[in-house]
Amino acid sequence: MKEAIVDNPPPISTLGVPKQDIVLGFHPPFMREMSDYAVG
Repeated sequence: MKEAIVDNPPPISTLGVPKQDIVLGFHPPFMREMSDYAVG
């Protein structure tokens, strides 16, 4: 069975997950503080 590949999925925050529960792990901590997302 072939899996569907999604090139541009919707942001997880639009799926009902609060931004304060999302950590952008690909950004260093000092940059996370400048976003609307959790610092970690």
